[in-house]
Amino acid sequence: MPNRRTFLRSSTAVVSLPWLQSLGFPRAARGAGIAPPKRMIFLGFGWGVTRESWYPDPTTTGPDYKLPPGLEPLKQHQADFTVIQNLRHQYSNEAHWGSTFWLTGANRYAIPGQSFHNSISADQVAAEVFGRQTRFTSLQLGCDHGEASGHGPGLSLAWNRQGKPLAALNTPVAAFHRLFSDDKTPLAVRQQQLRQRQSILDTVLEDARGVARGLSRTDTEKLTEYFESIRDIETRLAKEAQWLDVPKKRPAEPLTEPPGDVAGYDEIRLMYDLMIAAMQTDASRVFTYRQPSQALLESLGVRFTGHNVSHYAPGPRMEASELRDRKQSELLAYFLDRLKQTREADGSRLFDHVCLAYGSNIQSIHYLTNCPTLVAGGAAGIRLGEHVVAADEKTPLCNLWLTLLRGVGLEVESHGDSTGVLSERGSV
Repeated sequence: MPNRRTFLRSSTAVVSLPWLQSLGFPRAARGAGIAPPKRMIFLGFGWGVTRESWYPDPTTTGPDYKLPPGLEPLKQHQADFTVIQNLRHQYSNEAHWGSTFWLTGANRYAIPGQSFHNSISADQVAAEVFGRQTRFTSLQLGCDHGEASGHGPGLSLAWNRQGKPLAALNTPVAAFHRLFSDDKTPLAVRQQQLRQRQSILDTVLEDARGVARGLSRTDTEKLTEYFESIRDIETRLAKEAQWLDVPKKRPAEPLTEPPGDVAGYDEIRLMYDLMIAAMQTDASRVFTYRQPSQALLESLGVRFTGHNVSHYAPGPRMEASELRDRKQSELLAYFLDRLKQTREADGSRLFDHVCLAYGSNIQSIHYLTNCPTLVAGGAAGIRLGEHVVAADEKTPLCNLWLTLLRGVGLEVESHGDSTGVLSERGSV
């Protein structure tokens, strides 16, 4: 197999430079007072954390708290993120599903007779607005064998308004080509292919309407759900048509990634680089990343599975759990470094216009309370550099998602089981 660096660089067609540079946007932006766009990033990991060494001391809140060992690699960024405790999902009852309901807060038994139900995830609420301006409405990054990494059902962290899973790009190569490789098929041929897909869709819809008469209530509900899915496809096809003749943009700087195959630690680092590149070219403004916890452990030389590490006890398994926490924090510190180093058109930092949430639906072992939660970025809409402990141990995690959605300027009344926004002290 060729070197990964060579493979990425040699597999793309000729594409345009970023609009920020090719149009001389920095000078124009400063003159016109155009603000850089806001972005939302959700980074989710499975199997939780080591509760004895990841959480700050709950008796010390505010800015003068001591970072615990699990977060120590983030020391240089302590003034630029906030750790929040006592957030949870009231309906969580599955200790092996670290991300299935993390961004939705849904009750899986909400529909009588069904054993699984989900609702829209916070990222997709943002994507419905932020995605109107970009080639990709949202970007879902993931990993192979998600359930081995403690994520549970789903294809990514993202779920649409009908509670259906959205597919992820599970490798850096897949993400790179989706973002930056131009289709060499002639434009006229691609347009004809799109028309054929739309024609087939029209035929399917007509046939479906023909059988709608005389159906039972249950079948009518199923057909309605089907029509909603078809409408989603129609929307995606219409957007695809708008971007067919627009070349994909390249980041201003080459991607930094290790040569050869990447997995685990290097895989996460490269996915962070790809998100930076996607933001540089404004390919998308909403990102989720369902991280490869199992592959991370393997890349660190840990012989236990992620499941066994999550059920730690004092000794080797707990040491492996603590090592995983530190390495995840080390990788997050790298991402925050990149966000701060990357400049927007007006000279400000990319970090200043990002809302980033990092965490899991699982605390540790089989504990589903006090979900590990960290928030960073100048667009988060909350005070950074703090340690917040919500007064109520049952504060909905969806209160945070509502707070962040409003923080980036979205007019959202509620999300999931939210009861209100978080105050500086974490209470409603």
